[in-house]
Amino acid sequence: MTTALYPGSFDPVTYGHLDIIRRAAAMCDHLYVAVLNNSSKKPLFSVEEREELIREALNDLDNVTVCSFSGLTIDFAKELGAHVIVRGLRAVTDFEYELQMAQTNRKMAPDIDTVFLTTGLEYAYLSSSITKEVARFGGDISAFVPEFVADRIRNKMNQGNEV
Repeated sequence: MTTALYPGSFDPVTYGHLDIIRRAAAMCDHLYVAVLNNSSKKPLFSVEEREELIREALNDLDNVTVCSFSGLTIDFAKELGAHVIVRGLRAVTDFEYELQMAQTNRKMAPDIDTVFLTTGLEYAYLSSSITKEVARFGGDISAFVPEFVADRIRNKMNQGNEV
């Protein structure tokens, strides 16, 4: 049985993330989508809110579990019994950093591989940061995130919880 882990901040989850998740879920028996709890950053959404948004977006996938973690991704992958870490690549600029991380993880856990999936071309420009920036200035983010996520972003920003 192949168990994979797709870690990220997902603040917020975008169509690019969802593209990677759906494709990764089709390649493995079980996929953990893990929200990183990074205490050094000030996210728009709490870890619990990010988990909830991802669950709602993926409620049709039976082989996906949404969870959260803090610490090293490789340690969490070992804890889950994952054989594969999934990483998404948008552009060549992502590759250098991701390759370095994959090689470090491989050194720390030789039995866990990293698989890179490139986002669909329609999402190659897309990031959570861009989504929040466009939303902050009242732009249309309907092509970036599902409508229920866009609503939650607008509500957060209207409450003064800007990034």
